[in-house]
Amino acid sequence: QLQLVDSGGGLVQAGAFLRLSCAASGDSFSSHGMGWFRQAPGKEREFVAAISWSGGSTYYADSVKGRYTSYRDNDKNTVYLQMNSLKPEDTGVYYCAATTLGHIATIPYEYDYWGQGTQVTGSS
Repeated sequence: QLQLVDSGGGLVQAGAFLRLSCAASGDSFSSHGMGWFRQAPGKEREFVAAISWSGGSTYYADSVKGRYTSYRDNDKNTVYLQMNSLKPEDTGVYYCAATTLGHIATIPYEYDYWGQGTQVTGSS
């Protein structure tokens, strides 16, 4: 079992930055690949970023590539999402998730554990 707690969301102006954190507790954080998803009102949950268990591999949605960076600190059982140059269309509830799959995962059902979500609002 793994428990995930998302934090770091907020209301920011376009062009600003935020850093989200996802703190894990429970069993073997370092053996899980991690992902970030977001969900805007009235829309389906969409993939944002993924990072391998070691942090050596990352993958990003085209909409955030070059602006977002995910990294992790396995000693602190925490994964981060650095979001730069935020846009109004980045608005949504952001969720971190953990998977036991051995490859980068981009689909929600590939993930076993989810955080509660943190709201990010980018204003124009």
